[in-house]
Amino acid sequence: MKDLSFEDTVTRSLKIRELYHQLELQHHGSHWTIQEDALAFLTDAGQVGRLTMAQQGRWPKGQNPQQDLSHKIGESIWWLIVLADRMDIDIQEALVGFLSRTEDLLKK
Repeated sequence: MKDLSFEDTVTRSLKIRELYHQLELQHHGSHWTIQEDALAFLTDAGQVGRLTMAQQGRWPKGQNPQQDLSHKIGESIWWLIVLADRMDIDIQEALVGFLSRTEDLLKK
C-alpha cells in the first residue's frame, strides 16, 4: 500500500465526503448537518470500542474483528478530518498544536 501524506489524506477524505453529500441530497433532499456528522463519528467511535473488546477477546467476535477494527479506526480518522473541515479548523494545525502542548506539559 502506498504511503499517504497528511495533505493527500485530507484531500481524499473531503472528496469522499462530497460524494456522501450527493447521496444525502438524493435520499433526503439535504446534506447532513455538522451535528449529524458528529453523531455519525461518535457512533463509529463507539464501534471502535466494541471491536477493540472483540479483538481482545472480551466480547463475542464477529467474522473478522481485526479487519473490522482497522476499518472503523480509519473511518473515525476520516470523520475527524471531515468535522474539522466543516467547522473551519485546520486539522493538521490542530494536531500539531495538541502534540506540542502535550509534549511541553509532559516534560515538566
